[in-house]
Amino acid sequence: MDPFDSNSTERANLPRNMIENSMFEEEPDVVDLAKDSASFPTFPALDPDEVAYEPRSSRLLVRGLGENDMDEDEEDCESSARLLGMSFMNRSSSHRPSSSPYTRQPPPRSCSRPSARTMVVCVLFLVIVASMTMVLYFLPGCTFTKTGCKPNKTTPIEPVYPESTNGTLFPWAQLRLPQSVHPLSYDLTLNPDLDNMIFSGRTVIDMLVLHNTKRIVLHSANLNITKATFKLGDGDASDVTVLEYKPAQQIAVKFTEDLKAGQHCVLTLEYSAKLSHTYDGFYNSSYTDKDGNKRVLAATQFEPLSARKAFPCFDEPAFKATFLVKITRKPNYKTLSNMPKANVTALPNGLLRDEFERTSVNMSTYLVAFIVADFTPISKNVSETLVSVYSVPEKKEHTEYALDTASKLLEFYNNFFEIGYPLKKLDLVAIPDFLAGAMENWGLITFRETSLLVGKQSSSLEKQVVASVIAHELAHQWFGNLVTMSWWNDLWLNEGFATYMQYTSLQTVLPHLDIGNLFLAVRFRAMEKDALNSSHAVSTEVNTPEQVEEMFDSVSYEKGASILLMLKASLPGDGQFRKGIIQYLNQFSGLNTDTNDLWNSLTQVDVSTQHQNVSEMMSSWTSQKGFPLVTVSRKGDQVTLTQEHFLLTSDNATHTSSLWNIPVTYVNDSCSLAPECRQVFTLKTKSETLRLPESVKWLKLNYRNTGFYIVHYGDEGWAALRDALSSNVSVLTHEDRASLIHNIFALSRLGRVSVRHVFNLLDYMTNETETTPVLEALLQLNNLYRLLDKRQEHTLVARMKVYILHQFGSLMNNQTWVEEESVSKQELRSALLETACGLNEENCTQQAKALFQKYVDSNGTTRIPGDLQQVVFNVAAQSDEDWPTLLNMYEHVTYDAEKRKMLRGLASTQDARRIVWILNAGLKGDIIQTQELPLVINTVCNGFAGYLFAWDFIQENWDHLIEKFPVGSFAIQTVIKSVTSQFSTQAHLYQVKGFFSSLKERGAQMRSVQEALETIRLNQRWMDKNLPTLKKWL
Repeated sequence: MDPFDSNSTERANLPRNMIENSMFEEEPDVVDLAKDSASFPTFPALDPDEVAYEPRSSRLLVRGLGENDMDEDEEDCESSARLLGMSFMNRSSSHRPSSSPYTRQPPPRSCSRPSARTMVVCVLFLVIVASMTMVLYFLPGCTFTKTGCKPNKTTPIEPVYPESTNGTLFPWAQLRLPQSVHPLSYDLTLNPDLDNMIFSGRTVIDMLVLHNTKRIVLHSANLNITKATFKLGDGDASDVTVLEYKPAQQIAVKFTEDLKAGQHCVLTLEYSAKLSHTYDGFYNSSYTDKDGNKRVLAATQFEPLSARKAFPCFDEPAFKATFLVKITRKPNYKTLSNMPKANVTALPNGLLRDEFERTSVNMSTYLVAFIVADFTPISKNVSETLVSVYSVPEKKEHTEYALDTASKLLEFYNNFFEIGYPLKKLDLVAIPDFLAGAMENWGLITFRETSLLVGKQSSSLEKQVVASVIAHELAHQWFGNLVTMSWWNDLWLNEGFATYMQYTSLQTVLPHLDIGNLFLAVRFRAMEKDALNSSHAVSTEVNTPEQVEEMFDSVSYEKGASILLMLKASLPGDGQFRKGIIQYLNQFSGLNTDTNDLWNSLTQVDVSTQHQNVSEMMSSWTSQKGFPLVTVSRKGDQVTLTQEHFLLTSDNATHTSSLWNIPVTYVNDSCSLAPECRQVFTLKTKSETLRLPESVKWLKLNYRNTGFYIVHYGDEGWAALRDALSSNVSVLTHEDRASLIHNIFALSRLGRVSVRHVFNLLDYMTNETETTPVLEALLQLNNLYRLLDKRQEHTLVARMKVYILHQFGSLMNNQTWVEEESVSKQELRSALLETACGLNEENCTQQAKALFQKYVDSNGTTRIPGDLQQVVFNVAAQSDEDWPTLLNMYEHVTYDAEKRKMLRGLASTQDARRIVWILNAGLKGDIIQTQELPLVINTVCNGFAGYLFAWDFIQENWDHLIEKFPVGSFAIQTVIKSVTSQFSTQAHLYQVKGFFSSLKERGAQMRSVQEALETIRLNQRWMDKNLPTLKKWL
């Protein structure tokens, strides 16, 4: 799934089954009372799924006994008490002396001679007796004998179960489902009623029992189950009672007799529900046709946890099965699902029932999809696959680019992976109401209209956005669909790989789109989040639904892609990486994996003469949060490289313990541009040394920024690089120049370099003309400008404006206002002119106003170049006369990319009343779609007039927001970051902390809240440290 904003400029903006395995794997030297209960006939053996419920304190105490078994011929009268005392005291190690008196000694030959030692032992014996009494209190289920603890026959250890909706005990109490039963196939029948916004359904699940159990537990949310039957093997179906535990969105059926391992069974559930009014589950949507009529439709969005809102199911990635889907509809609607349509049946009530082929592959539930709408397709055959693009009829003319791009990318992936796309058809569908950028449902990929539809006259920059999203979702048909992560802790295996492949594929298939510039920018942005103490490891523990939602972030996507790029760049040639991922896909086709499976596949196909253990290298990048700072120091011919955790908020424990296996690349002044200039040095320890001729004037590490680390060169090193760039701007690649700019701003935020050093490096920018360095410098300076503006440092803001216009003024003035073919030049022009007009540079604003007036006078027939539309609409929105005109155009324009730019322009107004109106209109959803509310809030917050209004707005409307967008979702993450990231005072810190603390289960525990608080503190720290210097320097 692509949860990110589909506009490229804004976008630049657990170990395997952790929970499950920790509960089922037996620990060494532990007497497992639950498992051993079978040996005591008074009570039955527990279901193996329930082993996890053994009280933890019990296991610790029994472990103490098992580890200190005495020989039977030892007659130490204190042995049992000593062991029990040791076990009890081990529970509170902070009270334990460094030298334990419980070290085993040979038994004394005689006790007849009094001594000080004997007195001490007697006192300790009394203490141990008291300890044993407490142990017995904590272990009522144990009787202690000479051989240890034996369960009492009257008090078996039982799990604590929650209460179901009917008041009886629900037979499960974990987020993860038990592993007793596995689904094999689903038969789904759905009967949507779009007039009344309801649906009914019937789900038949064929299952295999994996081990004996008396229950079946699965997921269901907001479904009213009206009838349930169960059939075991060839027996007759009988009615069963379904228990529901709503907090976990789980239902269960209990049995009096064990279901035996190896048996097949069928559960049939009939139910009814309302179509969702949010953006997940089976939800309703609508659009207005060319005649002004409202047309309704229904679509699905199941990732990550919403298939259960459409049909009862085992809604976890590892429960793969096949699916047969039947949907009833009116004759004027069409239906779509993952597979081709098999037949259509006319029903007595005048409706039609469409039946689709059973899926030819096992799928996770989150990949199931179906749509009921009146969409129109265009199609073509590609490598024995029918590829189609669907849209509302009025936008059919905007689908051709998507069809052409998807066809080329499908052929590329078929060849690159050496595994053919396995389904007969591939549909790409533009949904009018869709929150994410797109969703990779197998055979039925759904998109926002802005992510799929472009006009024939669209700019290359707009086509880049569409191509990028299509490439991402098609990559998922292999990474995520064919091979799926076992649990959401390893989401990066899906999203990191799809992100990496979207850039890799487009560099080959559509090289004119200059996608490398965008990839570089998103790697920089991923570092900003990952430098926070509130970040998380790429593969990290996930224990709640909110944590699952929060995994859809830049760490899983962009950092995941970045470390794959770094790995590929460090492996010999192009062969090993590609062969490794092909082996990974072949070996685990149709299965679920964890991170180690990928590393092992890449290690096994090592084609180099020097064997490289990929798992050893890469585990440090996925198992711990953050990334390294590499510091360079030179003395004679020796260069010392030192690594530490680049952590903006200091944490001494993390700061000193984190180490990475870093493939450090570097070039120097003798050879710095060509790939063959690159040299590699592996930094595994805290500090290592390499040798270079003393004649080398400067070093540049992280060649073309393929590594996920930041470099500090020290004062002399930075000065040498600055001098080199001042003499010849082309002495480094444009990626390396952008990398230096990004790194020095990051080091300033860390406090390692002064703001004066930052501006000294930027002196060379007057000679810079390449896109990536200019974009990075403008982004960083605009962020600083906005922080000063929100801090109401008016004098400094005025000086910053003068500085930016001086540094980039000549480049701004050289930009044209006519069509431009090059994507890179479009990116450069739009960034420069948006900055110039945002600073009210007169020439820029006059040009933009003139272009807008020409557009209005022609009634929209005169085209504004796509990359200039945003700056033109922004300028128009500042005018009292033009804002209403722009709003009227927004309501009537049909081209989605242009419509979205108009919305951003409208939201950039500095008029307080209009700001309040547009925020409320976004929440209401009639004129402005609610799916666009995060974009509206983000845009409003960039302006001085709007950021406090937006902060008040989300506080007043928080409950409405989390009704529309799930807690922890990417939309909520975006909203929180937008409204808080430019605060830099203690007063705002207290406000933010107070508000989110008051939310409790409604959002207080979100990681994005911790990120917000940390960011405000960092802004405050930077301002306090650098404001005096800025005032002097500027």
